[in-house]
Amino acid sequence: MYTLLYTALAGLLFFPLLVSSVWPYAFQDLCFFLGIFFFGAKLKRRERKIPYFTILDRFLEQSQKVPDKPFLLFKDEVYSYSEVDRRSNKAARALLRYGQLKQGDCVALLLSNEPAFVWIWLGLAKLGCSAAFLNTNIRSKSLLHCFQCSGATVLIADPGLNAAVQEIMPSLQKENVKIFYLSRESTTNGIESLSDKIETCSDEPISESFRSNVKPKTPGMYIYTSGTTGLPKAAVITYRRLSLACGLFEASGVTSEDIVYTPLPLYHSAALMIGIHGCIDKGATCVLRPKFSASQFWDDCRKYNVTVIQYIGEVLRYLCNVPKRDSDRDHSVRLALGNGLRGDVWKEFLNRFGDIKIYEFYAATEGNVGFINYTQKIGAVGRMNYLHNKIIQWHLIQYNVEKDEPVRDANGHCVKVRKGEPGLLVARIAALSPFSGYAGDQSQTEKKKLRDVFQKGDQYFNSGDLLIIDHDDFIYFHDRVGDTFRWKGENVATTEVADVVGLVEFVQEVNVYGVPVPDHEGRIGMATIRLKEGKEFDGEKMYKHVVDYLPNYARPRFIRIQEEIEVTATFKQRKVALVKEGFDPAVIRDPLYFLDETEQQYVPMTQTIYDAIQEKKRKL
Repeated sequence: MYTLLYTALAGLLFFPLLVSSVWPYAFQDLCFFLGIFFFGAKLKRRERKIPYFTILDRFLEQSQKVPDKPFLLFKDEVYSYSEVDRRSNKAARALLRYGQLKQGDCVALLLSNEPAFVWIWLGLAKLGCSAAFLNTNIRSKSLLHCFQCSGATVLIADPGLNAAVQEIMPSLQKENVKIFYLSRESTTNGIESLSDKIETCSDEPISESFRSNVKPKTPGMYIYTSGTTGLPKAAVITYRRLSLACGLFEASGVTSEDIVYTPLPLYHSAALMIGIHGCIDKGATCVLRPKFSASQFWDDCRKYNVTVIQYIGEVLRYLCNVPKRDSDRDHSVRLALGNGLRGDVWKEFLNRFGDIKIYEFYAATEGNVGFINYTQKIGAVGRMNYLHNKIIQWHLIQYNVEKDEPVRDANGHCVKVRKGEPGLLVARIAALSPFSGYAGDQSQTEKKKLRDVFQKGDQYFNSGDLLIIDHDDFIYFHDRVGDTFRWKGENVATTEVADVVGLVEFVQEVNVYGVPVPDHEGRIGMATIRLKEGKEFDGEKMYKHVVDYLPNYARPRFIRIQEEIEVTATFKQRKVALVKEGFDPAVIRDPLYFLDETEQQYVPMTQTIYDAIQEKKRKL
C-alpha cells in the first residue's frame, strides 16, 4: 500500500516535469487561455447589466473610486480622474448647446495629442454620440472623404491645422456642418471657438438618459485605416470592441500602479483604444506627449516615473539609433507593449536598455482576431493556442501573391498552409468574432469578407496579412498583400498615392508599391510612372505636388520612369518584379529619381545616393 502511495506521490511530483519536457509552453498556454476566459466572462457580466456597462461607465467608476489619482500627465500638467470627469461634463454641455447634438450623432475630431482630446471624447460618449478621429496628416480630398463617410455633423479642429480645414471648408459649409476650433477665439469667418464655451459651462454630471440607447453593438467611434482600395476607410468601433481592446493590458500584466507612456497619435487605435482605454479599465495613469521624440523619450520616462511604454516597431528602432548614453538603463520601465517589432531590433533594444518585458501583439483596427506574444519569444507575435482557436476560429491559407487572391482547390475551397509556410490569415465571422466593417460605402466591408472558404456559406474576415506558424507553434508576421504597405508606422494605400501622383500634368499612368530598405521597418514608397507622349519628367514640379497633397510617410521616395507599365491578364498592374528590383541604379536601366528634401526636388538616383542609403548615411 505504501509503495503504491509513494509511487502516486512521485508521479504527481514528476508530472509537471514530464509535461514541460513534452510541451514546454503548456503551462503558459493554459494560463493565457484562463486569463482571456475570465476577462471575457467579466465583459459578459458587464454586458448583462442594465443599462449596458461601457468603457465610459468604467471611467465614471474609477472617478468615484480613485478621484484624486492622476489619470493624464501632459507636459507639467496633471489631471486626476475626477478632474477629467468634470471637464468632460463641461465639454458635453458645450457641444450639446452650441453643436446642437442629439443622441446618435457623430462629431469628427481633427486634433493632435493633448488632454482635451480625451475629455472631449468622454463628453461625446456621455451624450450618446460617436466620434470620428481624423488623421492630422491627411489633406484635401482624403480629409473631406474621411469626414463625410463618418456621417459627422460637427468638426472640432486644432487651430494649428487652419490651412487643412479651410481647404475643405466650402464643401463642409454646403452640408451645414458646424466647425469649431479648440481655442478661446477664432478669427476665421464661419468657424467658432470652443474652448471658451467649454470653460463657461457647468461641470455637473450628465444624465444617463442622453445615452439610453447605447448597446454593445452601438458604434462608439470611427478609426481610419488605409486598405487595399484607395482612400482611407472608417472602421466601425463598437462599444463591445472598446471593452475587448482592454484585454491587451490584461494579458500583458498592466496594473493600476503602472504609469503608461503613450507618445503615439491618439487618432490611432494603439494609443486610444489600447492605451487610454486600457488605463481607464485598470485605473492606471497615462502620460501623453504631443509628438514622439526619440531624443526625449527616456528623459520623459525618468521625469514621469514611467513603468509601461507603448510602441510600434519603428519607435524602438528609433530609440536604438539615438547615440548611446550612460543613462540608457536609468529608468523604471518594466514592460513594453506594441506591434511591428523586428527580431534584430528586439535584441538590440534589450541589450541596450535592460531587462524590459516586451509583449508584441498582432491585431488590426477592424479585424476580428488578434494574438499576443505572452511567452516573449523574440520575433513572434503570438502562439497557436489550441483552446483559443476553439473559441475564435482562424486559419492560414495559401495565397497567390501575383494574382492577389487565395488559392482554391478543385472544389472551390481554400487550402490551409503547412507549418513553416506563409499563409493569409483569415478568421471566421461569428458571434464571438464579429466584423463590424466600415462606415459609408458598404462595398468596402464586403471586400474584406471571404465566402465559401472551407464549406459553402461560411464567411471569414480577410486580414490582408501573411503570417507563418513555425514547428513550435509560434506565429510570425511575414508580409502584407494587396495594395497596402507600411512605412513610419502608417499604412499606405498605393491606389490613393497613385491617384495623387496621377494628377501631375505630365503623368499618363502610375504604379505605386513599397520596397524594403535594409535595417528599416516596413517598406518605403516607390512609384513607376509612364509619361504622356512628348512630355518630360519635372523633378521640381513633382516634388511640390507630393509635398502639397501627401503626408510625409506616403510620399514616393523613388520614382522610376518606364515606357510601358506591365499588367496581368486581368489588367492588374504587376508589382512583384518591381518590388524585387527595388531602387538599385546598378540593376535598373530605366531613369530613376530620388526625393531630395534638401534640394526640394526629385534628383537623378545615383550610386552614391544608393550607397549612402545602404550605409544609413542618408535619412529616409
